[in-house]
Amino acid sequence: MDINVPNNMIETTDLVIVGAGIAGLGAAYTLERSNFKDYLVLEGLEQIRSMSSLWQMHRTGPHFKKRKAKNPLCGQPYAKGVVLKTLIKKPKKPNSANRKCVLVRLSAINKEMIAYIPGVGHNLQEHNIVLIKPGKCKDTPHVKVRCVRGKYDLAHVVRSAMK
Repeated sequence: MDINVPNNMIETTDLVIVGAGIAGLGAAYTLERSNFKDYLVLEGLEQIRSMSSLWQMHRTGPHFKKRKAKNPLCGQPYAKGVVLKTLIKKPKKPNSANRKCVLVRLSAINKEMIAYIPGVGHNLQEHNIVLIKPGKCKDTPHVKVRCVRGKYDLAHVVRSAMK
């Protein structure tokens, strides 16, 4: 039987089980160990699949996928920045109200980002200092952070008088 592992890498070949195999067929399973992996060879069906022993699974522990971090601030919950320009961004297709945004230079991570200003009205100008936090404005492209109202130079939302 031909395996894609070079012959000088194979250490031992042991006959493991002979008897009822897949779908009740009699098949001989041969375990071939190499320096890279263990291969289970079904001689009757010519199928190769990699397998690991219980000790290998115990030694390495459970397998968890590594997920890419989605935080645009490099893992920080908040960041302080300086306003470079105030912008009005247009949202994606079904929505039409203009979104008030600012271009911010973040001092801690040396990035420039577009931040959304929540609420009605704002007092931001160039060179103001703002605190931003992660949070998308979902219908506006390239806006992945939000400004925090009531911190540094960005005032709270002013309530209109009830009439």
